[in-house]
Amino acid sequence: MARRPLPRILTDSAPLARMANFASLARGREFARTAADSASDVFHPLITIGRGLRRLAVAARGRWDATPKESRGPLLFFIGACVLVVALVPYGPLLALIAVMAAGGWAGRERTPVVTGPSEAETERLRALYEALVPYLSAEGDPAPLYAHGGDWERVFGAYAFDDSGRLERLQLKYPAYFTDGEDRSRARIEQVLYAKAGRGREYHFAWDELANQLTVTVLGALPADIAAQRFVTSPGETVLGFTDPDSVQRTLPVDGADGTRDAPPVVWRTGPRSTEPHLLALGQSGSGTTTLLRSIALQALAHGDVLAVDGTGTGEFGCLVGRRGVLAVESGLAGALAALEWASQETERRLVAANRARQSGRPVPDDTRRPLWIVVDRPTALSHLAAAEGRDDPQRWLQVPLRHGRAAQVTVVVADQFESADLLSDPVRAHTKARVVLGTATAEEVRAVLGAPPHTTPTASVPPGRGYARLGSGPVLRVQVPATPDPFDDATSEAHREAVLALLPERTAPDDTESLATVDGGSAPSDPVRADGADGVDEAGEAEPSAAEPVGAAARVSIVKGGEARTVTGGSREALRADR
Repeated sequence: MARRPLPRILTDSAPLARMANFASLARGREFARTAADSASDVFHPLITIGRGLRRLAVAARGRWDATPKESRGPLLFFIGACVLVVALVPYGPLLALIAVMAAGGWAGRERTPVVTGPSEAETERLRALYEALVPYLSAEGDPAPLYAHGGDWERVFGAYAFDDSGRLERLQLKYPAYFTDGEDRSRARIEQVLYAKAGRGREYHFAWDELANQLTVTVLGALPADIAAQRFVTSPGETVLGFTDPDSVQRTLPVDGADGTRDAPPVVWRTGPRSTEPHLLALGQSGSGTTTLLRSIALQALAHGDVLAVDGTGTGEFGCLVGRRGVLAVESGLAGALAALEWASQETERRLVAANRARQSGRPVPDDTRRPLWIVVDRPTALSHLAAAEGRDDPQRWLQVPLRHGRAAQVTVVVADQFESADLLSDPVRAHTKARVVLGTATAEEVRAVLGAPPHTTPTASVPPGRGYARLGSGPVLRVQVPATPDPFDDATSEAHREAVLALLPERTAPDDTESLATVDGGSAPSDPVRADGADGVDEAGEAEPSAAEPVGAAARVSIVKGGEARTVTGGSREALRADR
């Protein structure tokens, strides 16, 4: 059998030579690449300067082309003069060369490309949001619909922004002109869709621009909750209800917070004869901070006026005010509350009569009618329930005169209650309290029912105490955070907040051992202050003696005695009032 020859690849040496040539070629390429990289590193400054000079030359050429022909001659003359000055200045050419090289290096530096446009995940989120709005912002027969299934979302989303976690932070969208943006129900549907698709658990602000058919959605940050009770920089007649967003008001106040002193935007409530909303009503759930709001208002009112506090809960939330200068009475029982509110009603009438007589006779208004009187009532519906059970008058009946005529008499009424008891509030209370505050967790319908307008934000499920909404008269609905003003006698109060509240309290008008509460028939009232000369302030006939040392508009005291007699000492007149109970 003949032997078959071996394959040529095993006998011929030419392929081996070609493989050796390939290996040497690969080594040559690697050496050339290394040399090129080394040269690039060595000549990188020159490359950068050359690239910059080329860019400067292109920019100069474009500038020259954009220069009008009639201006090119003066420009050449100016350039020539500059070159001549540089040439004549010592070391001028060298300095000019260095400047040109530096300019070229700066212009030729490698710039990091700016990433524009949304990422893939953000694009999917915007596309899903667009598809969710299609059923609500589209109509049959529209020849060029802005919203259609599978449409272009870039046409309607003019501006958008995402946070570091990829969640939508700001969105500006267009909607068709036929959308009923003037109806609250239509707006609420769109806001609910955006709230669900943009991410729950955050608070969004919706700004509707009906003129341009645009809606801007912005994620709101949490309001500062580190502001405690303190002396705010306000004028007489101004009361700080809380603090809101910086773009909601045009005023700031210096406040002391956890991070030191800073400026914060306040919600300022103005009272007095020229106020359009002289009385206030606050509603909320239990523990929402309505009592804290009343305590904060009372502490601010004591700086320029007198305060009469009625605590319908009977838990002693206003016990820190007892015996303080300017505090007329602190009542927590039914009998004491009836007597105190009856006196407040008659005091309002007395002020009106005195002011009217003074004006008719051409004399100034008496000083005892100028000092503001604040009637602070917490949970009046609880007292109304007790009064109905015992067959007595409704305490809210005595608020009718201060509410109707209090603005002219420098009398301000502040009422706080809970949502479940709002139906028990009397008609005068609901009709004359134009300043409204809603605190705690509340739905948009509840906020609208109290404030008369829906909020422009989405209420969150859980809020800190003192957080809610405020509306002064017919103004806009504002977010508000009430300053922390807890009861200083509460064991749960922190030491910092206790010291802050105690620092705002006026001095005591009597020693602690003389401040007792006389309780008769379920009523309680502070006892009359002890005079400096040791007398009890009452003559043998049972009438209150005037004291020359007592200033005009001094604190009044209401004492409940057996038989239903209530003896009252007022700032401008001293008389005995009889409560018909």
